[in-house]
Amino acid sequence: MMKSPGLDIFKLLLLVFTVFTAEAQLEYKSPSCDSTANYTSGSAYERNLNLTLASLAANASQTGYFETSEGENLDTVYGLIQCRGDISKEVCEACAAAAAVEIRRLCPFKMEAFLGCGPCWLHYSFWRFFSTASNQPTFILFNSQNVSNPVVFHRQLASLLRNLSSKAVLSPSKFDSGIIPYTQFTNISAVVQCTRDLEEDSCQTCLQDITAVIPCCNGPEGGQVFCPSCFLRFEIYSFFQLSSPPPSTPVLRPQSPNSTPTPTSKKKGSENIIIVAISVATGLLLVVMAIICCILFRRKMKTKRAAGSDVIVNEEGEKSMESLLIGLTTLKAATENFSDSNKLGEGGFGPVYKGKLRNGKQIAVKRLSSRSGQGVEELKTEVMLVAKMLHRNLVKLLGFCIEEEEKLLVYEYLPNGSLDKILFDESRELSLEWERRYKIIFGIARGLLYLHEDSQLRVIHRDLKASNILLDEHMNPKISDFGLARLFDENQTQANTLRIAGTYGYMAPEYIKKGQFSTKSDVYSFGILVLEIISGRKNSSSCESINLQSRAWQNWANGTALDLLDPAIDSEYSRDEVIKCIQIGLLCVQEAPVDRPTMSHIITMLSSQTISSPAPSHPAFFVSASGFDSDSRAENSSTTQEGKCNTNPLQQSINEVTISELHGR
Repeated sequence: MMKSPGLDIFKLLLLVFTVFTAEAQLEYKSPSCDSTANYTSGSAYERNLNLTLASLAANASQTGYFETSEGENLDTVYGLIQCRGDISKEVCEACAAAAAVEIRRLCPFKMEAFLGCGPCWLHYSFWRFFSTASNQPTFILFNSQNVSNPVVFHRQLASLLRNLSSKAVLSPSKFDSGIIPYTQFTNISAVVQCTRDLEEDSCQTCLQDITAVIPCCNGPEGGQVFCPSCFLRFEIYSFFQLSSPPPSTPVLRPQSPNSTPTPTSKKKGSENIIIVAISVATGLLLVVMAIICCILFRRKMKTKRAAGSDVIVNEEGEKSMESLLIGLTTLKAATENFSDSNKLGEGGFGPVYKGKLRNGKQIAVKRLSSRSGQGVEELKTEVMLVAKMLHRNLVKLLGFCIEEEEKLLVYEYLPNGSLDKILFDESRELSLEWERRYKIIFGIARGLLYLHEDSQLRVIHRDLKASNILLDEHMNPKISDFGLARLFDENQTQANTLRIAGTYGYMAPEYIKKGQFSTKSDVYSFGILVLEIISGRKNSSSCESINLQSRAWQNWANGTALDLLDPAIDSEYSRDEVIKCIQIGLLCVQEAPVDRPTMSHIITMLSSQTISSPAPSHPAFFVSASGFDSDSRAENSSTTQEGKCNTNPLQQSINEVTISELHGR
């Protein structure tokens, strides 16, 4: 009996309706336009982004996963599309096409964005994020109906997710689905998935992180949690079976080359044309419905807090001030009530503690002292600034707490601590060979360039120093501590203040004398920091008869610039790189701000082997010393214990910082 084309159309449309009705039972939270770096209309970055999105949409349905990049240097765009492993190629193709359109509409002119739209998610960026696990931002989307027996439900769901996760990490598709009994008549269905570029350990960690946010009590009967690197969904119905129908394979019958078409074959030919037309129309319908679903459910979004979760995402997919609040009880538990055994160090604003959240994530908690100069306004400044900035060379802020007279800032934990503890500690400085120091200098420069030129508003840090540079597990530098930072609009070049705040030795002369600050005052601090990294000396030390920039200048003027190099560095270093960095440091600390280079020029100098740079002039705060001896550090280190200089920062005053309320004259 011949199958009716009308019945096929009905079944196909019913399938489409079923898929999108199932997806519609959840509220979608997207997108995340995390980066404050913007591109301009008509730029090379925009052209590369268009090519990237088109390539992702065109290739997504082949395997359900595709990554690509377009462009070169700073205009390179990296993109990744992932479809859920349980959906058909048709649904994947439709979702990818919709996501490519929506991410441009919802994140206009953003250089980085992430969009989750039901059965697929899309991520693009200006940096190569492939194979890098990320669970931020995390979107938590739960059904409004709760289960009748949450204890049993959560126990069964946890067992199912553990089993699926252990299988998914070993699967080439990084996907698995399954069911487990809940009641006599009801099963729990779930799927888990990581992006296919992740290693097994990274995938497992990501799935554990997002599983940990599912509440154990008064639990919802369905929901999904997803982030850029992994995804899970659970329901009390078998949703993944609806999304992946077995494709029908047409049976091809050989036909004689000279055969004459019969009325039956003509009829079949007409039916084939109808089927092709229906397939094309259905594909277009899928695209339209995917776009409509994303738009409609985005409008219906409400801010939710998952029980046991510290993350809230607002309607625009961005972290708001409220969303970053973390309870004092949570932080006390994480730090064992701020025990001394968890203390990482102490600065002018207060101590910093290592902690671990209940999901296993390590954090660093800065506990602002009541005697510090940083009050609630400075804390809010730091929260709103750092939370909106996303760059590999800026420390990531996770949240804050203002409760019971406590003022706490919560950051990502960086295991190697601050640069000063390695650079100025003679017992550890051997771990900083020249190649690593050069990488640190370049990373700090990239972070400052982002603050000064690439972020939406110009940010002046005002307290750049070695103790505010943190190092991750790979010794990559991250700029931290934005409590003194100030914002400039696009056309603003400098500002004045009567409240001078910062750290002696790093502050530019125009800032100390007149209260003037600009990007060039940060450049001055960067220059001092570069000279410290090269020499392994603090800019102002009781060991030195003159300051560091004066010593560097006299070596430069005498043709002995390499004498500034830290003796701990072995012979494996680039002479040209060292001299270039000394020259950059001296250019940055010149008296007049106009003579100092911009961070974009500094990046060019660091990146190029042949660019010619101007000769530096006398540095600010120049001190001339007769009998200048480039080996004074060695002599100091061999003095008696009573007269020995203290080069270990851990033995110095814990409050080396930060002066405030000094009025400029």
